[in-house]
Amino acid sequence: MSSVTSEIERYLRTGRTDPNVATWPGDSPRERWRNSHNDLRDALLTELRRRTSGTARVDLPDPIAVRSLTRERCEPMVRGLFPRAEQDVVLNLVQDSVVFLGPENIEAILTEESFHKTAWDLANLYLRSFDAELLGPDAPDIVGMSEGTTCFLSHRYFDEHGRFDDFLVHEVAHIFHNCKRARVGLPFSRRKEWLLDIAFRKRETFAFACEVFACISRTARNKAERVVLAGSLADTWTCPDERVDHAEIIAILRDAAESRNGWKVILSRCAPARR
Repeated sequence: MSSVTSEIERYLRTGRTDPNVATWPGDSPRERWRNSHNDLRDALLTELRRRTSGTARVDLPDPIAVRSLTRERCEPMVRGLFPRAEQDVVLNLVQDSVVFLGPENIEAILTEESFHKTAWDLANLYLRSFDAELLGPDAPDIVGMSEGTTCFLSHRYFDEHGRFDDFLVHEVAHIFHNCKRARVGLPFSRRKEWLLDIAFRKRETFAFACEVFACISRTARNKAERVVLAGSLADTWTCPDERVDHAEIIAILRDAAESRNGWKVILSRCAPARR
């Protein structure tokens, strides 16, 4: 039993688990996995309740408002990236993709999540939204994250916006390389499997470029103002993700601002190299 306790403590501190769940009792791998899942989730939820005890109540926006906000923020991106025949299908997917985490849904979400590391990351996202102590030193300092076709956001989304920040657009942009075209009934082939073909190492570059360009497009009234805003990025904005080449993304955004359809520029610059 002490080994199980050690595994639980390690998970709470790091988010890491033994993929073979050899420590847990059970007559089959399936039973051991089920026992480990239940123990790890119970421990995670108990710790979450302890760390958020006494925090102020948070009222999240109702689902209709979230759906409307998501469509408003993401429609220009979808219209710019997808051909007309596919836009409404993608918009229907996108507008139902965003979930704000709150006390009323966090326990169900963590319980149903299959991946232990994802549950741990979501728990830390939730804790951060209440300024509560995070679970470990490697906990991600984030306001949103994507898993498949679901974008999880903290209620801090509404009060942590910088001039070029839009975490909702950023996370929705990740859906385009996470979702297969067949899932939403769009034509597909061996070479056209995902909603958008984004190079693996450019996925964060793509998401940040979409986020910043969405902010520029909402602010600027015309091409000239887009160009000015994009030109100011080198001095006024720094990409917070070290995986992204700052000079490269600034160049992408400047070219996007000059173009009639900047979204297509972003997509082409983040696409896989063709043989």
